[in-house]
Amino acid sequence: MGATATSDAARAFLRTFAWDGWTPDERATLLFVVADGRILLIEKHRGLGQGKVNGPGGRLEPGETPRAAAVREAEEEIRIRPTGIRPAGELRFQFVDGYSIHVYVFRADGFAGEPEATVEATPLWADLESIPYERMWEDDAVWLPLLLREQPFAGRFVFDGERMLTSEVDLLAVPPFSPGEPPPEREAARLAAG
Repeated sequence: MGATATSDAARAFLRTFAWDGWTPDERATLLFVVADGRILLIEKHRGLGQGKVNGPGGRLEPGETPRAAAVREAEEEIRIRPTGIRPAGELRFQFVDGYSIHVYVFRADGFAGEPEATVEATPLWADLESIPYERMWEDDAVWLPLLLREQPFAGRFVFDGERMLTSEVDLLAVPPFSPGEPPPEREAARLAAG
């Protein structure tokens, strides 16, 4: 079987999977600083997406709002404090192996501090015309251009490992959440329980 062939397990999963009633295992954030014709990205050193390029981000801690998590993750991963933060969109990911994650995506206009490498990530700037999509998750090329155009979005993606199987993106009139929105009660209780 070739590297691009869809496995029998993936085909079976797609036949039975539906987004109705979907609940994520985890909730996380991504944050992109866009300024002066460039975007601040990171190369991840560990965790989901290790070795890939993306924006700073990570999982919400119990009781934490998406905005607070986005700021905390940027501080932890590349030692900056983002400014001018606003919601850009949200992403739902389902993996064939059963893992699922709901990601709140933010855009920031600036930051305080100086980006620096940590054990978590190495910062890198890219010109908006030369974003290294070939080093990113496949879905990034679908929705990141919307973030750059300031077009709110909601995306749903199914992955088999690192391979994107399906992609659906809705264009929205306004962002799908507010910056300080607390996690829904049911998910917050589950996060607190571990």
